[in-house]
Amino acid sequence: VQLQAFGGGLVQPGGSLRLSCAASGSIRSINTMGWYRQAPGKQRELVAAITSGGSTNYADSAKGRFTISRDIAKNTVYLQMNSLKPEDTAVYYCNYHDFITGQSYWGQGTLVTVSS
Repeated sequence: VQLQAFGGGLVQPGGSLRLSCAASGSIRSINTMGWYRQAPGKQRELVAAITSGGSTNYADSAKGRFTISRDIAKNTVYLQMNSLKPEDTAVYYCNYHDFITGQSYWGQGTLVTVSS
């Protein structure tokens, strides 16, 4: 499975960004796709995830501000980020998890910088 992420960049506090990640290769019908982030000097953490059935899970820091969605037909997951804060600055990584094999795949990461 290959993942390609798009949409990072520089945004002012309070602004919005939309990340997208397209998966290709051996995609199974039952899976989870999600977004993680890693800020300098910190561990990688879950931001949001969505199953192939549409169930979602958000980090507390993302609730009410971020929305994860996916287009099953396009094998693409999106992360709409609103009301961005400087502490959201991080490299955001797309993740694909295969429930059958238990294997996870990672995209290349896209940098989000929230700064005035």
